[in-house]
Amino acid sequence: MEAGDTQQVRAVGEFHPRVRKTTMTSARSSGIARTCLGPALAVMVLFLTLACGGGGGQSAPSQPSQPTPPQQFALTRLSADTYTNSDSQHATEVEPGIVASGSTIVTAFQVGRRFDGGASNIGFAISTNGGTSWTNGFLPGLNVSAGGTYAAASDPSVAFDKAHGVWIIASLLITSGTDFVGVSRSTDAMNWGNPIIVSATNDADKQWITCDNTSSSAFYGHCYLEWDDPSKPANGLIWMSTSTDGGLTWSAAVNTASLSTGIGGQPLVQPNGMVVVPILSADGTAMLASTSSDGGTTWNATVTIAGITDHVVAGNMRTIALPSASVDASGRVYVAWQDCRFRTACSSNDVVLSTSTDGSNWTAPVGIPIDAVTSTVDHFIPALAVDPASSDGSARLALTYYFYPVAQCTALTCQLEIGFVSSQDGGNTWTAPTTMAGPMSLSWLPNTSSGVMVGDYTAITFSNGHAYGVFAVARANSGSTFDEAIYTNTNALLSARSQSLRAAMRGESAVTRNSDHGPRKFYDLDNEHPVQPRKK
Repeated sequence: MEAGDTQQVRAVGEFHPRVRKTTMTSARSSGIARTCLGPALAVMVLFLTLACGGGGGQSAPSQPSQPTPPQQFALTRLSADTYTNSDSQHATEVEPGIVASGSTIVTAFQVGRRFDGGASNIGFAISTNGGTSWTNGFLPGLNVSAGGTYAAASDPSVAFDKAHGVWIIASLLITSGTDFVGVSRSTDAMNWGNPIIVSATNDADKQWITCDNTSSSAFYGHCYLEWDDPSKPANGLIWMSTSTDGGLTWSAAVNTASLSTGIGGQPLVQPNGMVVVPILSADGTAMLASTSSDGGTTWNATVTIAGITDHVVAGNMRTIALPSASVDASGRVYVAWQDCRFRTACSSNDVVLSTSTDGSNWTAPVGIPIDAVTSTVDHFIPALAVDPASSDGSARLALTYYFYPVAQCTALTCQLEIGFVSSQDGGNTWTAPTTMAGPMSLSWLPNTSSGVMVGDYTAITFSNGHAYGVFAVARANSGSTFDEAIYTNTNALLSARSQSLRAAMRGESAVTRNSDHGPRKFYDLDNEHPVQPRKK
């Protein structure tokens, strides 16, 4: 990388969102860490006890009860919005992506969210010791505010190309009239080069990147980048491009054989080199998937994973049923999204899960049993990760999500929180939920053309068997200045077996077949490209 193309990084320390003090301190000496030590030790003791066989045998799965009270949970703040441009809402950070390789964890996120799309820049944070400590910085050469030429940046996702030893952040680069997909490269995840433009479509939205890191795969070292074009006449047409040199150059983009449309695809690579791309249909009524078995040269027609049955989240919250996907060591693909099929009259959302071994045949969605289906809780914006060292019936899953304790709330009364559950048996049973952060008032969140925002997605990953999530946490505003930043869990999210495991809700117990709203009205999430009404 050119020396002039890099951005200085900063060390970060531990924060707790419930504590008003704003000075960053060392995680080893922080009083905040001592405040939260009790629950963390309790979870750790539970994990060690169960791992050693104490306390008798595992109990049978139980049904979820009413939501548990909020718990204290130690979090680490990863970054801060230091920009001052007048067209952004400061200080805000939203929408993180994340990836891990060994002990190195890299996340990227929007910094300084704008009302009409994108942010002042894309920030990043990196841990090289499995989440013990972090440094952060901002990507160079993207926006005008960072020495680049673009008005704003958005939709960051992160990948590691093991074959070429390169970290890649894919960003949406916004200009007047059109957006581009670009990638930033780094060999150490701290010093990043200027963006390389990948897309050549009229417009672009919701890109996502992954790489084939299985050395025995015929396509080891291939990286795959997906986006859609929401402009007319493409109307959400899905595009795929491939790189075989660590993201330096990219193939001409191609479509699926069915010329399918969609939004929010997340490509994944199975150990045999098959690429699977779960994606929400452009009208928001179905979860789809496409595959490639030839290293991204061609893409098969999409298949339907399941229909979407989702509840409109209250309080003008910006969210739709985008997929969150992961893959285990055997190649089984897991896809989660928010869905109301287990709730009478679609009164609120649960998180549902479908899996596939080949990307073409999918299991009927099961409900993740976070709360009783008779509860008032609404769950949305899930982030799913599978430990890549686990598989099938022993696959270890971790899930974070946002939730309202009471779904039927207003912009003034909604209380936003973040929760966590896990499974050690491939999603058949789940632990009781843990509240990680909140409650947050919606007035603490930046507004956008399609609602207040924490992110169209969040993310979670495993590093050496331990789960780390990244998510936006907000505190009370100071005048017109926000206080929303990207946090992670200070201690690993332990996927320990619980004494009160909850069985997943099977598809036959679904009671609702229709969403409580019509199809999507825009092809993009910034409401720039309206869907034309169907002719009668």
